[in-house]
Amino acid sequence: MLNSPGNFTASKLKWVQENEPQIYAKINKFMLPGDYIAYKLSGKICSTIGNLSEGIFWDFKNNRIAKWLLDYYSIDEKLVPEVVDTFSVQGKVSKEGAQASSLAEGTPILYRAGDQPNNALSLNVFNPGEVAATGGTSGVVYAVTESLSSKESTRVNNFAHVNYKNESARIGKLLCINGAGIQYRWLLNNLDVDSYQEMNDLAATVPIGSDGVTIHPFGNGAERMLNNKTLGTQMSNINLNNHNKAHLCRAALEGIAFSFVYGMEILKSDDIEASVIRAGNDNLFRSDIFSNTIATLIGQEIEIYNTTGAIGAARACELHKGDFDSFGKQIMGNDYVMGFQPSEEKSAYEKAYRKWKNELQQLLKNN
Repeated sequence: MLNSPGNFTASKLKWVQENEPQIYAKINKFMLPGDYIAYKLSGKICSTIGNLSEGIFWDFKNNRIAKWLLDYYSIDEKLVPEVVDTFSVQGKVSKEGAQASSLAEGTPILYRAGDQPNNALSLNVFNPGEVAATGGTSGVVYAVTESLSSKESTRVNNFAHVNYKNESARIGKLLCINGAGIQYRWLLNNLDVDSYQEMNDLAATVPIGSDGVTIHPFGNGAERMLNNKTLGTQMSNINLNNHNKAHLCRAALEGIAFSFVYGMEILKSDDIEASVIRAGNDNLFRSDIFSNTIATLIGQEIEIYNTTGAIGAARACELHKGDFDSFGKQIMGNDYVMGFQPSEEKSAYEKAYRKWKNELQQLLKNN
């Protein structure tokens, strides 16, 4: 199973069973959101190994529904939808679906996946060592591996990636950072600034390390990578005579970037060795300071591509034919925007990160 299932579909279904038994008794099949959308379009109830793994219903060791978990939760196996291949004709748009969606009746449904596996697909991340990253309201590092071991199952999620096969496991290790872009957004809303670009320009006037100011951006609820501790956002070492909003902007970008680096260290302890890191040309990765900080501290280029999950999902309709090489070449050839290389000022970044990390350890110790 490779996950601690407390906040996933299986446990939520158990909650309904225990707290709303009259509703639970009416269940025919359970579905994840993508399964439900496909059902409403086609009238067919089915799911994929990837979707079921995101609900914690898949037994990776034996490549089958995790019956032992269903038994533990007293969930009848008949509630599990039919399993179809991720890339296949999973159904066709029905007359009712066509009327509701304006799609042509008979249009095939060829692909479905969760948000982060789909984001990885959009960035041509399929093979062990390849990593997809995103820096939105929350931040995510999603690394592909072929290993079924999990040393960090309480801090890292493990899902069947979109190209998972019984004969060739592809596991997506997902590390989530709740407090990411929401921290920068909070500053935008509360400082006397008009745009993110203005904040980025202000941040660029301050040296690496923000003249000692540090921000730990954990104000968006419990952080699983911090063992579910809720630290809140911490702003430290502010000198009212010397520091201003420019320092806060730089410290926020650095603090969020440091959180990503800290997360990468957790993935490394879970046997992930990144060979390439790719991200979309949006959100925090559009900031030079943010991207350069991460690239320098992990000692590796970050490749930026002009694509989105929606574009990737549209392109994926071709993958039921099995031509992954052509799919990847299209992304690499058409969508590459730029790369952020490690800086020659590595020692300054490392000094700032050590300071930030030491302060984090003290916060964790006190909470």
